[in-house]
Amino acid sequence: MSAERFSVIVWDTLNALQRATVLQRPVQAVGASLRENVARLIDQVRADGDSTLRALTRRFDGCELGEFEVDDAEFERAEEIVSDELKQAIDSAIRRLEAFHRAGAPSDYAVATEPELICERMVRPIERVGLYVPAGTAPLPSTAMMLGVPARIAGCSEVVLCTPPRADGLADEAVLVAARKVGIDRVFKLGGAQAIAAMAYGTESVPKCDKLFGPGNSYVTEAKLQVANDAAGAAIDMPAGPSEVLVIADALANPVFVAADLLSQAEHGPDSQVILVSDDRDLLQRVAHEVVRQAAELPREAIVDQALQHARFILTTDIASAMQVANDYAPEHLILNVGAPRQWLAQVSNAGSVFLGPYAAEALGDYCSGTNHVLPTYGFARAYSGVSVASFVKLITVQEVGVGGLRAAGPDAVAISGAEGLIAHQRAVTLRLASLDATGART
Repeated sequence: MSAERFSVIVWDTLNALQRATVLQRPVQAVGASLRENVARLIDQVRADGDSTLRALTRRFDGCELGEFEVDDAEFERAEEIVSDELKQAIDSAIRRLEAFHRAGAPSDYAVATEPELICERMVRPIERVGLYVPAGTAPLPSTAMMLGVPARIAGCSEVVLCTPPRADGLADEAVLVAARKVGIDRVFKLGGAQAIAAMAYGTESVPKCDKLFGPGNSYVTEAKLQVANDAAGAAIDMPAGPSEVLVIADALANPVFVAADLLSQAEHGPDSQVILVSDDRDLLQRVAHEVVRQAAELPREAIVDQALQHARFILTTDIASAMQVANDYAPEHLILNVGAPRQWLAQVSNAGSVFLGPYAAEALGDYCSGTNHVLPTYGFARAYSGVSVASFVKLITVQEVGVGGLRAAGPDAVAISGAEGLIAHQRAVTLRLASLDATGART
């Protein structure tokens, strides 16, 4: 790998079509084939349940499983293997996650919109949720925490977790420890689109879930989209696929830090994408050289090298233009490694999570700052938010109407329903108003 592969793209020289091409995600090019393959896997799981899951696990994970669900012995083995240092780090991360997510949890409220007309909102947990924790190129115990903590705060009555098995037929020990620490006891050794199908429709072993959560590769993301579009399937948190980061850096940024942030996302997988935008050509070139130097030191250099084929180094006239590039791309992670970064925060309209300043390593958000790393990708940050307690609850509205409330709001309902030509709606109100008039009721 050489720095020359990262050619600088001068943004102002591009037309609209060229700009859109530069910001295109790499996985979108295989969309049709991907959709067909995933649909076939889902149909197989729905038709044959556990037998298909065993065949797919043998094919994709290289192991033969008698039972998919992790038993007590495997949980206990994981507790023995995981180091005290890692357990302590997991505990600290969970503490910060709980502090952040409890502060933002939805709550009940009631408002009198008129005298004797009370409108309320009740918060109720989703009863059965399915969590997906990837382990394709690296196990992610952090995802078990990111999903398990808000699910616990929300009060979901049943939480199911699926994670791919290793070739030895065991789940990653750190994932199991993290799951237990956030109160998850039902863990299934299943991965990929087949795990999503199992949780969406249920099998002999895996319970059907009401809503599915978690990131994954392009197959997992496509599977989530397909089951969400099926009335018999399950709702999903968001489209959350391969990781991506966009870094905005100025001439003052440390190229060592910037390169490290880019590589931290590139090592997730070959379909990850990293983008650097700067108003300083020299910074872009120095980061390119630093990326090459640091990549050679990484144990996952081969994966990084594949991901960096989709990297973009973009030169803009100023930071304001760089902010517009970021909003057009709508990144999962946005790092503002510029002077006085908070002054640019108001300009951010599309991003999953924002990191301010030279010390805000994106990896802190991935693991332990307290925010959530399950975030929208593929540009869905234009409309979706990251996972929170609100993702795990339903918001149910209530209205209590007395005589005064009916007299105050009833005539408005009569007028609006009449304008819409919905006479039965109108009569549901006029009959009540007439009853009040007949009895002379006032309160």
